[in-house]
Amino acid sequence: MDSWARAAEKQAHVVCIPIPAQSHIKAMLKTAKMLHSKGIFITFVNTEFNHKRFLKSGGLKVLGDLPGFEFETISDGLPPSDPNVTQDVSAIARSIAGLMAQPFQNLILKLNAGIHPVTSILSDGFLPFTSDVAHSFGIPIVLLWTIAACAFMAYYQFKYVLERGLVPLKDESYLTNGYLDTNIDWIPGMPDIRLRDIPSDVRIMDPDDFMFNLYIKCFEKAATCTALVIHTFDDLEQEVLNAVSSMFINVYTIGPQQMLFDQINSDQEKPLGSIGSLWEEEKTCLEWLDSKEADSVVYVNFGSITVLSAEQLVEFGWGLANSNYSFVWIIRPDLIVGESANTLGVEFMDAIKDRGFISSWCPQEDVLNHVAVGGFLTHGGWNSIMESLSAGVPMLYWPFFADQPINCKFLRDKWECGLEIPNNVKRDDVEKLVRLLMDGAEGKKMRNKAIEWKKLAEKACGPGGSSSLNFDKLVLLLKN
Repeated sequence: MDSWARAAEKQAHVVCIPIPAQSHIKAMLKTAKMLHSKGIFITFVNTEFNHKRFLKSGGLKVLGDLPGFEFETISDGLPPSDPNVTQDVSAIARSIAGLMAQPFQNLILKLNAGIHPVTSILSDGFLPFTSDVAHSFGIPIVLLWTIAACAFMAYYQFKYVLERGLVPLKDESYLTNGYLDTNIDWIPGMPDIRLRDIPSDVRIMDPDDFMFNLYIKCFEKAATCTALVIHTFDDLEQEVLNAVSSMFINVYTIGPQQMLFDQINSDQEKPLGSIGSLWEEEKTCLEWLDSKEADSVVYVNFGSITVLSAEQLVEFGWGLANSNYSFVWIIRPDLIVGESANTLGVEFMDAIKDRGFISSWCPQEDVLNHVAVGGFLTHGGWNSIMESLSAGVPMLYWPFFADQPINCKFLRDKWECGLEIPNNVKRDDVEKLVRLLMDGAEGKKMRNKAIEWKKLAEKACGPGGSSSLNFDKLVLLLKN
């Protein structure tokens, strides 16, 4: 028995389980690695489908071979699908609701029969079954929310929006007739919110809508856990966090994750690449960026789930081309509905020669922190926003679904370092907004604001900072 195995008999053993989606896995894996660096034994749980993708992409190589950090898999209960394509969101949701609980329970039984029984579970907040499993074993459970505090509070309102009769919507005309501009003035810590700013899953026509009710269940479980970890930092969302902390016990803000991760692992050589990438990362874009001037390149990435029509792809493409700014554009294999990047055509590729770099996936943190990158065109996912703020990079955003509307509302009105691209995307709007972001007076103001947030994030993650202290509290909680 090696030293780690002997120590494990007395060690805290935390089982970490994310929802099977790229950004959630990535956030959980970083948290798990930080906890491991503090002497906690980790079992990280992936679905069989995603673990195979990890092995293929090399997404776990950055971790190396760590003693006391083990991987287990459970079935998601879904039929086989294309390993290069993100699984259908609704299918994953139904797996979470009814197919993953028993395999997870069986895994905890197996681990408890080993030499180091499970002492606590760190679960993604969007996995309601993990609370039931934890309580059945008498194991403490901590929920990790890979969303903003403002998104957490907005999701928590779903049951109240229903009770007050704001939803379900009477018909689809309510999506466009101005009804979504209805003001909601009763959310703690969040004044001046409209119905359209609430996460998009609230826009239901049926009170029995599956996703809507799954979210309500998730946030009901939050009241039964030992602690909540929210991926944010105090200065960014203080007003909302005060409200959340008054409603739940042991709320720990721990972010930005990458910044805190780098602080905790400062004695180790920083690896090139992202932990937990389900796609193989192409790093040649970093060499291409080396040839560009400071703050001269727009980085474009719509995340791991957003999809575009061929027409939207073309409008974004020609807007970028016509702006005359250099850009790195991530077009993952499943970004276009039923099409491929070839939709852009030879004329477009000729127009962007030496100015545009198109890749299927990349190490996003490294790209955003490259000196050449001066702006980020994003879908407004929370990981992307946090990584951009950590790098001091202002944003253009095109929210697609879920928490992205509330993220972008705060990005524009509260944090003042983002501008919205209209939902009905047109190349002229993209061209105008890219120029404004990169060289306009408003863009310069947003860049200065983003740099201010970066400095506050560095303070939060530094010695004695709020995120560092909260992480220490989490470690203490999990070890006792």
